[in-house]
Amino acid sequence: MPPYTHSADSRADADSTALPVLPIGSTAIVYCEAQFGEQDGKTANGLVRHSEKYKILSVIDSHHAGADAGALLDGTANGIPILANLAEAIAHAGRTPDYLICGVAPADGLLSGAQRIVLLDGIARGMHVINGLHEFLNDDAEFVAAALLADVTITDVRRPKDKKDLHLFSGRIFDVTCPRIAVLGTDGAIGKRTTSTLLVQALNDRGIRAVMVGTGQTTIIQGGRYGVALDALVPQFCSGEVENQVVAAFDGEDPDVIIVEGQGALSHPAYLTSAHILRGSRPAGVIVQHAPGRRVLGDFPMMPMPDVASEVALIESFADTRVIGVTVNHENLTETQISDAIDEIELDLGVPATDPLTRPLDELVYMVLQAFPELSKALTQSPA
Repeated sequence: MPPYTHSADSRADADSTALPVLPIGSTAIVYCEAQFGEQDGKTANGLVRHSEKYKILSVIDSHHAGADAGALLDGTANGIPILANLAEAIAHAGRTPDYLICGVAPADGLLSGAQRIVLLDGIARGMHVINGLHEFLNDDAEFVAAALLADVTITDVRRPKDKKDLHLFSGRIFDVTCPRIAVLGTDGAIGKRTTSTLLVQALNDRGIRAVMVGTGQTTIIQGGRYGVALDALVPQFCSGEVENQVVAAFDGEDPDVIIVEGQGALSHPAYLTSAHILRGSRPAGVIVQHAPGRRVLGDFPMMPMPDVASEVALIESFADTRVIGVTVNHENLTETQISDAIDEIELDLGVPATDPLTRPLDELVYMVLQAFPELSKALTQSPA
């Protein structure tokens, strides 16, 4: 494979949203040791559920070796096996796959010593590495030397563009005439990206032109056309970069509706990204993702989870928008508890609620159409 050096800051010029040209080939193994199906495995979880750019061949996690990744995550097998180590994953593929993707996403964004060994092993075997962490491997002398020796590339997805190419808020968002819906939440790693992806797919399947703007590294790795790793930016440019990507999606796709992926939570003590999403995209509606069975914040067990009503109130007081519905993350809930949680939310808040992973997607589409009935004119017959 010819050498090609790039990182996320070579993605585009100041006004382009084109993603970088990667080396030929799309087969990938996702490394997620001890974290698959967990909150810190959200990148791997997302790639198993949805990937436009890579053909995911297997997931590495010795704690779940032998299981089917789809069955473990969602109860439905998808043919992606979970294997114990890199050697087994390559043997299963029948040849060395093109990419090794780092599928772990710890709160500190740093690699452990054991994780470094696996990624360096992949490089030595001739695999290109996709890294979504805050730690940039192209700045690490050991990784740079290994990649040069093996004639492969390392992509640091979270590396921002040069500051001269970043955007301040400009007001161009007021020229976007279609509705924007932000999918925010009550915590990090709670399912905002999954709900956003399912909603975009469901709307398009029904004839409503929807496009997603990603705000995290996983959406970019999955192959989203529009997005920025928001938590890697200097805060000065966060609102402007969100605005820029929404405007680019509007200009490039002429959509009926734009769905903006959320990050963290507006109430979260450690993250500010929800504030920038609200300011930059200026959504007409917000869907709030909530996990009723989660008692403390995912990576911050000293902090109790907010209740969904308080998050709704905070969002609606912070921005000129309205919450149009709530989506339930069913972790730690039985089927009966999921139904009870949905009923309770609808009674308490007076907005529709659903679980996108266990309930028909028509319920998610209805949530949007109830808030924006003008979109119904594009509605076609629901898929079988």
